[in-house]
Amino acid sequence: MNTEFLSVDSLSKRFAGFVAVDRVSFNVSRGEMISIVGPNGAGKTTLFNMLTGQLAPSDGELRFRGQSINSLPPHKRARLGMGRTFQIAKPLVALNALDNVLIGAFLHNRTLRRAREHAFSILEELGLQDRAFRRAGELTLSERRRLEVARALALDPQIILLDEVMAGLNATEVEQAIQMFHRLHARGLTLLVIEHNLRVVRALSQRVIVLNHGVMIAQGKADDILRAPDVVSAYLGTRREWKPS
Repeated sequence: MNTEFLSVDSLSKRFAGFVAVDRVSFNVSRGEMISIVGPNGAGKTTLFNMLTGQLAPSDGELRFRGQSINSLPPHKRARLGMGRTFQIAKPLVALNALDNVLIGAFLHNRTLRRAREHAFSILEELGLQDRAFRRAGELTLSERRRLEVARALALDPQIILLDEVMAGLNATEVEQAIQMFHRLHARGLTLLVIEHNLRVVRALSQRVIVLNHGVMIAQGKADDILRAPDVVSAYLGTRREWKPS
């Protein structure tokens, strides 16, 4: 596997005197599933925003598919193969589900017919074909979460960054989402996931990266990392043995 698929080298982000992300380094290989975990305020979403271009790093370097992307705006990173979801889904509520996905489909499909076909195929893949012509504002929370993923997939990404995409879902919906992401991974998509639900972390992680106060404090296999004393302390403020469900 190509360890230069996505390379994060000493990445930092400062807001005035506050360091949100502090010299974080890791590589993502093509086809990996990696979860990024940590308590609230650990810097996870700030990290995502730097990866996808919403924020410029204060220091460090990002490389994607062998080229530096520090100076590239979000739309050029999308063209290279980056897709993402946002922690708070913000579909265009006045448009139907198909048109929400159609907007991104134009990135690689220049005609309306091809873009619509591509957008509808994504809705089918995610089980939203019956909601294609329903306004996004009328969808359930679970359907809006899937629509957020569909909008990212419309860009034909090689890697997708998922920011707490299962927040607020019930146990059945979470299980359905896990199965959906396994299907996407099986067809070659690389997944980088921010998640607090430890069941999801275990199900979607070949590797786990832990942030705390902007610093990467651990990385490795989920079963080992989620029981590491430093990780337990970061989440619970205690060194006692932690047995996550």
